Amino acid sequence: MSWEPIVKSRRDWEVVPHLHDYGDIRSSFSWERARQELDGLPGGEGLNIAYEAVDRHATGRLRDHLALRWIGRNGEVQDYTYGRLQELTNRFANVLQHLGVAKGDRVYVLAGRIPELYITALGTLKNRSVFCPLFSAFGPEPIRARLGIGQAKVLVTTESLYHRKVEALRASLPHLQEVLLVGDAHKPTNVPGTKDYYWLMAEASDRFAIQPTDPEDMALLHFTSGTTGTPKGAVHVHQAVVAHHITGKLALDFHKEDIFWCTADPGWVTGTSYGIIAPLTNGITSIVDEAEFDADRWYRILEEQRVSVWYTAPTAIRMMMKAGLEPVRKHDLRALRFLASVGEPLNPEAVVWGQQAFGRPFHDNWWQTETGGIMVANYAAMDIRPGSMGRPLPGIEAAIVRKTSEGGIEVVREPEVQGELALRPGWPSMFRAYWNEAERYQKCFAGGFYLTGDLAKRDKDGYFWFVGRADDVIKTSGHLIGPFEVESILLEHKAVAEAGVIGKPDPVAMEVVKAFVSLKDGYEPTRELQRELMGFARARLGAVVAPKEIEFLPSLPKTRSGKIMRRLLKARELGLPEGDTSTLEG
Repeated sequence: MSWEPIVKSRRDWEVVPHLHDYGDIRSSFSWERARQELDGLPGGEGLNIAYEAVDRHATGRLRDHLALRWIGRNGEVQDYTYGRLQELTNRFANVLQHLGVAKGDRVYVLAGRIPELYITALGTLKNRSVFCPLFSAFGPEPIRARLGIGQAKVLVTTESLYHRKVEALRASLPHLQEVLLVGDAHKPTNVPGTKDYYWLMAEASDRFAIQPTDPEDMALLHFTSGTTGTPKGAVHVHQAVVAHHITGKLALDFHKEDIFWCTADPGWVTGTSYGIIAPLTNGITSIVDEAEFDADRWYRILEEQRVSVWYTAPTAIRMMMKAGLEPVRKHDLRALRFLASVGEPLNPEAVVWGQQAFGRPFHDNWWQTETGGIMVANYAAMDIRPGSMGRPLPGIEAAIVRKTSEGGIEVVREPEVQGELALRPGWPSMFRAYWNEAERYQKCFAGGFYLTGDLAKRDKDGYFWFVGRADDVIKTSGHLIGPFEVESILLEHKAVAEAGVIGKPDPVAMEVVKAFVSLKDGYEPTRELQRELMGFARARLGAVVAPKEIEFLPSLPKTRSGKIMRRLLKARELGLPEGDTSTLEG
């Protein structure tokens, strides 16, 4: 199905988008100029993420402005102004000082979306220690692996999570010196081998002076799973704040009066870069919801909090689509002016559904744990081509490349030709290393580019289109097939909630396309529906591209960030080792 572009005009603008003239702004953009939007530490003593996110506002006109509004699972609300956030993060930085935690030491957090997570993150950065977030849904083994790889010195977690997932691991973690427990129901704790978070905070001073911070000092350690081997720890530095700040402004179109909701958990890089840092550096208000996805709850939050900019994930959008338009229309969502999505490519149908449900399309964007910030986006003022990743942000040089027969790299100049998406290094949030894996890091670069491992193509107007991961692409009878294309078509069928596509070995064609499908409520996995879906896909994709097999599953394996794990589907299909499943959705 061919999707018509969603054409934007000035009549669509409630406020003038920051990236209102792509060509002019891109041609005049420089990272040095972007850096000048931030203050830097007083006295010219460097650049610190937490200072830019909190202190520079708390010592100015935004001191009493709402920075974070936390909504508890049971409806409790806690508000944190920039001034209060400064005092609490100062206290946590002093806690670390008292415990002997130094610059560069790794401070991990294993917790749900509770206020203490956000305070710990920023206090850690003030102390020039390294913030390392973990998903609270991780099991003991992935927790042990990540704590061990990064040689964690401090772990902040809740009492219940400690007993269930960490306590038995202590003997295998010789570097872990301190465990700080956030008591369940905010009650003090007295667990052997741990310290009480609240007692330490109460004893600490609310004054703290951030020491000189080199922009290249390590700030963040984010783990990302590979298809094989141990998780990779992507290292980011304080300089990354320049990209966090300016991409929040240009890609998510932050304006000073915005109420912003990023639904991502900080255990995922999006939840740190755009759930903590970017909205705070831009001086706006963020909503944090402790609870997991519930469509009715989300619609209530959007309405009651008058959210104006909303950043969420394709899985959540598809789950809302599954419930239909009726629940949306029960709510007054007129405050919403910009909707964005990240985590995996957003299917064209979902982009258009946003227009139907909210009167505004979802704007997809693309980036990775390694890039640290948004690289390619459908920004507010641009015409949207549903299914496209968008265009590179100012300061980002993106290209389609392919390997030459001599083992080098060449740039693909022709439009609509598939290759690997590559970026010219040099943006501030580019990862500086894989923790203690120099060789693995070097393999990511060739020919003056960072090679993303994602296959894509570029059209004649400079829009980029995701094809699939390099190891996901299916080769059948001489044709290269991107699973995303097949999945997008299957999702257009009224019965399909989710689809994941793999290549299944075939002695004649090399591979054939197999699809795994979960159904919307009210549909049964019958042979008749299976045949209907096969015909539906063949009519739209042709016999070569359409699935040769379709298997129904109650649900598809996904990461916590919402990406369907095609490699896991393939491993299970072929009886192969499943590899690292630590980011699998619980």
